[in-house]
Amino acid sequence: MNNNDILRRVRYIFDLNDDQMIKIFGLADKVITRGEVSDYLRKDDHPNQVSLYDKDLAIFLNGFINLKRGKQSGPPRPPEKTLTNNLILRKLKIALNLQTEDIIEILQSVDLKFSKHEISAFFRRPGTSQYRLCKDQILRNFIYGLQDKYRPKTEDDKKATE
Repeated sequence: MNNNDILRRVRYIFDLNDDQMIKIFGLADKVITRGEVSDYLRKDDHPNQVSLYDKDLAIFLNGFINLKRGKQSGPPRPPEKTLTNNLILRKLKIALNLQTEDIIEILQSVDLKFSKHEISAFFRRPGTSQYRLCKDQILRNFIYGLQDKYRPKTEDDKKATE
């Protein structure tokens, strides 16, 4: 998944409009225009689509944490210049106040089985012997599981797909 995909999925899951997206970036001290938001959200094959850099996605996710959990006192945490799937998973976990059991349940909803130890390995410091890299497939399925949990299909959605 690329950064634009993640931004689009989070927007869809939590039904965020352009004003809310601008507010989320603002919560992490980044001023962004409606046009920039639109350019980030365009489909990958659209000529006006702008790639979202890691730093900008980190800013958005930090703002999302501030929105969901409240802003911490003290100086804001600087955004990471490089994001990994592990960091994205961690930021979503923090924003949504998820426990390990919640993550296991979300992954089970999309037919992925993990133990507590396997999940905790994603949140360890890189370089430790227990650290495990979160692959694209795991992050993608986690985001699909979030969609099932936070934006379940309605009867109209189910009829439209049949």
